[in-house]
Amino acid sequence: MQATLTPELIRKLRSVDTPTICNALELAMGGRTAQGFTYGNIVAAPQPLPAIVGFVRTARIRASAPSLRPPEDVRSMRLDYYRYVADGSANAPVIVVMEDADDRPGTGSFWGEVNSALHEGLGVAGVLTNGSVRDLDCLSKSFPILAGSVGPSHAYVHVEEIGTPVTVFGLELAHGDLIHADCHGAVLIRPEYLAALPDCIDLVQRKEAPLLEAVRSGSFSLALLEQAMRDSEDIH
Repeated sequence: MQATLTPELIRKLRSVDTPTICNALELAMGGRTAQGFTYGNIVAAPQPLPAIVGFVRTARIRASAPSLRPPEDVRSMRLDYYRYVADGSANAPVIVVMEDADDRPGTGSFWGEVNSALHEGLGVAGVLTNGSVRDLDCLSKSFPILAGSVGPSHAYVHVEEIGTPVTVFGLELAHGDLIHADCHGAVLIRPEYLAALPDCIDLVQRKEAPLLEAVRSGSFSLALLEQAMRDSEDIH
């Protein structure tokens, strides 16, 4: 069951970066975790853009060899994929999470000038993929692409699966999962923590404020740091 996202909540979540969401989730969960987020190097194209939040639509691609399906089936699968990612995007934000299943991910790029424009036109909020991206100078300027590498060719790229669970940058995701993503990567937001996030975001920012104020005061010292740490710990 998908969590409810109001326009106000979407604005709140998008107003902060993904590291802040990770910190806020720790407060909501009552402790730290080493799971539920991506890890590794990510390429933000066409440039780092504001954070996105949305419900996941999954797909799996390959590019190192031609599809074994007949050409008409390959074309039909591509159309089915576009229908799938466009479904529901008018009612709630959709983020495509595309796993490149090649032994060497990024051999051929699915993401370039055409697909960035097509997906933005279909109402998709952005994409997270361990595959490659190309056409850096021609990508839609307002469509966030978080990819694993940059490459020049599409090779034999084709869609192999739609709507199945995927793993991208160590993060396991399924259709309908809610994620927050930016140039740092992505984090899974479980429905049971969604309602608490606005207050937890505010608490994260209030607890960081004494430390930032101290270091930016112009008279920073170890004594001032110690006091700031105490002040931060006293904020609940």
